[in-house]
Amino acid sequence: MTTTNKPLGGKIALVAGATRGAGRAMAVELGAAGATVYVTGRTTRTSVSEVGRATETVEETAELVTEAGGEGIAVPTDHLEPEQVRALLWRVERDHGRLDILVNDLWGGNFLLDFDTRMWDVDLERGLRMLDLGVKSHIITSSIALPLLVREPGGLVVEVTDGTAETNKGFRENFYYDLAKNGPIRMAFTLGEELKTVGCAAVAVTPGFIRSEEMLDIFGLTEDNWRDGIDKQKHWALSESPVYLARGVAALAADPERSRWNGRSLDSGLLAREYGVTDADGSRPDVWGFMLAEQKGGTPAVEDYR
Repeated sequence: MTTTNKPLGGKIALVAGATRGAGRAMAVELGAAGATVYVTGRTTRTSVSEVGRATETVEETAELVTEAGGEGIAVPTDHLEPEQVRALLWRVERDHGRLDILVNDLWGGNFLLDFDTRMWDVDLERGLRMLDLGVKSHIITSSIALPLLVREPGGLVVEVTDGTAETNKGFRENFYYDLAKNGPIRMAFTLGEELKTVGCAAVAVTPGFIRSEEMLDIFGLTEDNWRDGIDKQKHWALSESPVYLARGVAALAADPERSRWNGRSLDSGLLAREYGVTDADGSRPDVWGFMLAEQKGGTPAVEDYR
């Protein structure tokens, strides 16, 4: 392979939270672009996290990265444990002496959600656990990883969340979820202000209605027959596979002018349009654009947003 189709050759990436979903897909696409990718998560072939899904493991993700053309390195890590994160970054520094790309895709809190439940009716421990998983874990990881990332200019931090600054202005239906998903957007903005002083950048990214392994199971579907769920939820017609956001993030990471996005929050549809990537089926779904059009009182047609 040449540097043309391996634009991230020689780059070192860490995808924190790469066991499944968008995290796994981003790790694989970064690997396909030539990067060495450290992949972390709490579910391994011998241990299952509180999410309770033994069907996806961090070791499997690393193998997929290598199969895609990169080098995948699995390091089981609980990112709420600073000593485990320090051991992870010590290993990256020992083996490579640098970190070029940090993807914070840590979450795993969907099972804690109580949508349509008022803040004072949500169990406090459940709510605080969501903030631990979706905010505190990101803070711990960035605090420990950034000293290595900023050693050389050009480093990139990618904060993964649900929604952009624009779409998240509205009510997100759960007090703790709202905070957990707006937190990474502000992290990207504030880190971007600090990172630009050393020639690095930070962005927040979001998928649309993602057909993760977990979401497909909720709908009782597979990636082969996902369209059978459209009658149950109209926005499902604009859903996307994890590959869609992952391709956009890999293209952004390889963009020599990526600093123009510094501090911003970007959705998968915008990245697809900007970098000319598509979902696995060749489409370019834009569920956020569709919902914004609905909120403005319009009657958008699904086919205009796929």
